[in-house]
Amino acid sequence: MSNQELPLLGQDATVEGCCPGLLSAPLDEDQAVVLAKVFKALGDPVRLRLLSMIASRAGGEVCVCDLTPAFDLSQPTISHHLKLLREAGLIASERRGTWVYYRLLPETTDRLAGILTRPTGAPLPEPAGLPA
Repeated sequence: MSNQELPLLGQDATVEGCCPGLLSAPLDEDQAVVLAKVFKALGDPVRLRLLSMIASRAGGEVCVCDLTPAFDLSQPTISHHLKLLREAGLIASERRGTWVYYRLLPETTDRLAGILTRPTGAPLPEPAGLPA
């Protein structure tokens, strides 16, 4: 994976129009590439746990010093997972002295939820090839 930061969903014109919902219209190639990078960041159990720990923290942020003890992993490995979440636009970080504090970027998770949510009242699509 490259060291360049991934665009946050909703921060540029090509992504802003991204994905009104999977049931509304098929994704184009660019939309799929952007979304795949975000979902790839979420595709690891350690990163999902880290995101959950950050998102559920009272006060909205957590010090890396409070995250590391929850895992049987080295501090550099935890930092690597946090970096991937940050590059995917799911979390933000701020250095304060020797510690780094992390917080959720809810606009990204809200947009992901919107992509995966069926519009209110919309019927489920009929499965192809199955009798009714």
